[in-house]
Amino acid sequence: MDELTVPVRTAEDNPWRMTWRQFRRHRLALASLVLLAFLGVAALFAAQIAPYNPNDIDPRNPDVARGYPQPPSSAHVMGTDDFNRDLFSRALYGMQISMGVGLFAMVIGVSLGVVVGATAGYMGGLVDNTLMRLVDVFLSVPSFVLFLALNALLAPGLWTIILILGMFSWMEVARLVRAEFLSLKERDFVLAARAMGVSPWRMVTRHLLPNAMAPIIVAATLAIPAAILSESALSFIGLGVPPPDASLGSMLQDAKAWLIDAWWMWLIPGLLISLIVLAFNFVGDGLRDALDPTLYRR
Repeated sequence: MDELTVPVRTAEDNPWRMTWRQFRRHRLALASLVLLAFLGVAALFAAQIAPYNPNDIDPRNPDVARGYPQPPSSAHVMGTDDFNRDLFSRALYGMQISMGVGLFAMVIGVSLGVVVGATAGYMGGLVDNTLMRLVDVFLSVPSFVLFLALNALLAPGLWTIILILGMFSWMEVARLVRAEFLSLKERDFVLAARAMGVSPWRMVTRHLLPNAMAPIIVAATLAIPAAILSESALSFIGLGVPPPDASLGSMLQDAKAWLIDAWWMWLIPGLLISLIVLAFNFVGDGLRDALDPTLYRR
């Protein structure tokens, strides 16, 4: 009698290794990931990298053209604003705030979307219809107008902005998760688990949600730049991070009076916002392709 052979699990069978291999083939997404890692580290260690306090007037030049921005120089590699504050330091701290807002708003929005979508998709029936009509109501409200109203009513601050952005960015995630759950519920492994008497909580957390993670990861990646752009828009109209702290959007707001005379004031934050948003979008595209098993290549 032949000996029983046990199949050996290879690295090729590891789904995360396969995803990483596919992601690496998307050169633009890989370069964007490296750029985001670089900018993220720079923002995280802004206190150690910044040569000046971002909110302080340069003490070495207290009398230099007060009220007029200074161009890039050896003392200020990216120039100063009209309060003689170092723009390089403010850009580092501005990235820290803007990327932090995008990250935490994404966590709130995706968490709400997963809970609502998973509940609707698993429960079905009246619960599904009620939750989806709630999603439709939120989608029908002009979100930016609602941002303005709530931001004016609530106490201004960074966490207020994060909460507002997170509370109104969950609807698309909820629809996505619901659709995945409705599809997965009809799969054989779910029907087998239900026949074995698996509890609803275990069914969702161990069988349905792990198999729906691919679109959730892509949605989370794309939610961060959307939140950054929303925060920048709020800051640009003066409803963002309270001064003197800076975000990239508030730096653009400060620069709107100097579009011609001080190009460096708007070029730096505008370029950083564009790079961050584009990089996240390219990473999202790469993840979408890498997590799609129909596109796998050896």
